[in-house]
Amino acid sequence: MLNLKCLVESNSLKSIPSNYICLNKNEEHDSILLNETNNIPTIDFSQLISSDPNDRSIAIQKLGDACRDWGFFMLTNHGVSETLRDEVLRGCQSFFDLSNEDKKEYIGETLFDPIRCGTSFNLKVDKTLYWRDYLKCYVHPHFHVPNKPIAFSETLEEYVTKSRELIRELLKGISVSLGLEENYIYKMMNVDMGSQLLVINYYPPCPKPELVMGLPPHTDHGLLTLLMQNELCGLQIEHNGKWVPVNPLPNSFLINTGDHLEILTNGKYKSVIHRAIVMNKKAARISVGTAHGPTLDTIVTPAPELLSKDDPSTYRGITYKDYLQLQQSRELERKSCLERIRI
Repeated sequence: MLNLKCLVESNSLKSIPSNYICLNKNEEHDSILLNETNNIPTIDFSQLISSDPNDRSIAIQKLGDACRDWGFFMLTNHGVSETLRDEVLRGCQSFFDLSNEDKKEYIGETLFDPIRCGTSFNLKVDKTLYWRDYLKCYVHPHFHVPNKPIAFSETLEEYVTKSRELIRELLKGISVSLGLEENYIYKMMNVDMGSQLLVINYYPPCPKPELVMGLPPHTDHGLLTLLMQNELCGLQIEHNGKWVPVNPLPNSFLINTGDHLEILTNGKYKSVIHRAIVMNKKAARISVGTAHGPTLDTIVTPAPELLSKDDPSTYRGITYKDYLQLQQSRELERKSCLERIRI
């Protein structure tokens, strides 16, 4: 398998291979809004689950505003210990430090293989290779992760379980913010038995980071993605047509809305376009994302309660499995997949 980490380390890389050079990286529309970084919404999880109705009402209002106006927010006071987060990141580093021989058994052949280890996005369709190695694991409703390194699976199982608990409460708040019963989204999407995909991204140091891209502008499938990263930044979100760098608050999670929340809300809450840029010449950036969606056979359509004569359905129904196949079988390109099911 082509392994970017090994390529970087074995060659003491001084120049960028031509198939990694991203020619359109510095297009005019790539202007950065540094001053918007401080305006990224923050949701206090402890307030969202508060027994005080007023506190909870305020948090739900902020959550709805964040989903509508940004499609992105930072989550604080979530109760996941810093110790566990650090253990996950150390385990991720240890996994990518394994030999190619040890990782070979995890090279997946198909989209729905329980565990897949690879590089770039999809080597069959990528015209330009992305500066990224990855590990993808389906961790719910059945838990699949590598059995190496030692104790990695136990750490990840605790982490993804806590992730699901956070997502459940967030979906309750989002349902209420839309004027629906609090368990509406959770039940309609059968999230209790739904898909949870763990995606661990490893962006090696790069001698000329301005020439490469970690991941191009895209949206995520699913309802919500929960993300954490090591101390290195690189995530940017698109807001009002400009790129906003994300500098997370200490011990916070990053949450972004996915395509299936946009479909379900009939566009009231839109999935956010984001990208991963490469910034570091000396150290690797690691991000750990969990994408939460319905069961694979669920046909996702706009919620009938959110439709009216003046606001008809704008998306055709499609199973979650078919949507995943549609998205993962072509190049990542902004909202191109969502556009294919727009009525």
